[in-house]
Amino acid sequence: MSDQKIAIVSVYDKTGLLDLAKGLAQQNVRILASGGTARMIRESGFPVEDVSAITKAPEMLAGRVKTLHPAVHAGILARNLESDEKDLADQNINKVDYVICNLYPFKDTVAKVNVSIPEAVEEIDIGGVTLIRAAAKNHKRVTILSDPNDYAGFLGELEKGEISETSRNRYALKAFEHTADYDTAISEFFRKEYAGSGDQYLALRYGANPHQKPAAAFTAHQQLPFKVLCGSPGYINLLDSLNAWPLVKELKEALGKPAAASFKHVSPAGAAIGLPLTEDEKKVYFVNDIEGIDSSPLAQAYARARGADRMSSFGDVIALSDIVDVPTASIISKEVSDGVIAPGYEDAALEILKKKKGGKYLVLQIDPDYTPGPIETRTVYGADNWWMRFHERVLGIKWKKGTKRPDKSNAIDLLVSGELPRDGAEKEAFEAVFEEVPPAFTTEEREAWMKQLKDVCVSSDAFFPFIDNVFRAARSGVRYIAAPSGSQNDSAVFETAEKLGITFVQQNTRLFHH
Repeated sequence: MSDQKIAIVSVYDKTGLLDLAKGLAQQNVRILASGGTARMIRESGFPVEDVSAITKAPEMLAGRVKTLHPAVHAGILARNLESDEKDLADQNINKVDYVICNLYPFKDTVAKVNVSIPEAVEEIDIGGVTLIRAAAKNHKRVTILSDPNDYAGFLGELEKGEISETSRNRYALKAFEHTADYDTAISEFFRKEYAGSGDQYLALRYGANPHQKPAAAFTAHQQLPFKVLCGSPGYINLLDSLNAWPLVKELKEALGKPAAASFKHVSPAGAAIGLPLTEDEKKVYFVNDIEGIDSSPLAQAYARARGADRMSSFGDVIALSDIVDVPTASIISKEVSDGVIAPGYEDAALEILKKKKGGKYLVLQIDPDYTPGPIETRTVYGADNWWMRFHERVLGIKWKKGTKRPDKSNAIDLLVSGELPRDGAEKEAFEAVFEEVPPAFTTEEREAWMKQLKDVCVSSDAFFPFIDNVFRAARSGVRYIAAPSGSQNDSAVFETAEKLGITFVQQNTRLFHH
């Protein structure tokens, strides 16, 4: 047994290795190393011993077994306990104080073209990972260095006599992250090889952007919670789908009526339940020509969800709480949309959807019993414009024959927002869709119409920090606000709401979700 400090060194990335060896030698640290690491230190003239000096066993199995030995790991894992000291003494094992180890970048191996499974298997490190994990586990006593960038700071502290607890903690965190990243790379490779043809893995068209390839969705569980019935999803399509689905599921469970949501960029542009539509609502939502709309609460729900903010819903992903029927599919077939997720589809409805976008429209079937886990591992305006669309001037618009739905939506948004083009080609394009160009709304007309908007409900995912939000909501006919508390200005917000005749429902949960 010796009081001399011991370092075990086994690194793939040999950046800074000789400076490290020099510093350790200057502090009279006994250096034990293996393979190429020992050879490089020895050839540079610094004192080093092979790990076999303490294991009394040679490297074997073509180098696959070098450091896997009680003399190594008992020395690393031993704590400053009387029982541990006795065990070490009985076996004549010395404590290890410093472990310097980093791993071959497995990602580099599997990034090669046509890399085989046997080639990949050979690059799976066992001893190195065990060294790092053992030292990081016992970082209360042992210092683990897995990043060459930390060598200089480590040697600076070593010269002063002791490695601080703060440094050991930081080095241990890096070590755990290093092994986690390494294991992730391995599991990703074998997931593609072994789960690619099953229900756990789905290749995507691309990631968040078209140039980000390859991309995939996978689950560590038995199977993905959805099936692709048509089309091919991209990453954001899935984000929209899997965030929209819980919303309609909860709406259906809470209110007992079919629900629909229109999602864009992982946020709801509109959500609604299936309530009968008035004749004016049918016109506003462009569904007055949909056969069977009056007998389909699901179709009514989507018409409302899409119609809440047609501009933001352009190119949406749709979530539907119930089995999709023909009236609902008929609405979807006419809208500019990227995809739909629902628990099921009538045969005729699915055939309609499969014809959309030349057969490339995304149709996902979700497991209705699926509930996402508690942890996720992975980013609207319109209350006034929506109401202005119900004005008789908008309902009475005379369109030129053949005007497309997107052109109608854009023209209506310009009209109701008050942002009409004044001259030039933009004005000509705006006026070209009408048989009779409707006059712009005056300020007085807009204010008079807005006063007729009543009983609006507002829900916020966070508290209202200022009273101006309450005043603004009141101008749009808001009578009810549901929002979390937690602001220093809560009392002023509550008082303002009460003065304006607004019922403020205080919620317990703040939820930011992007």
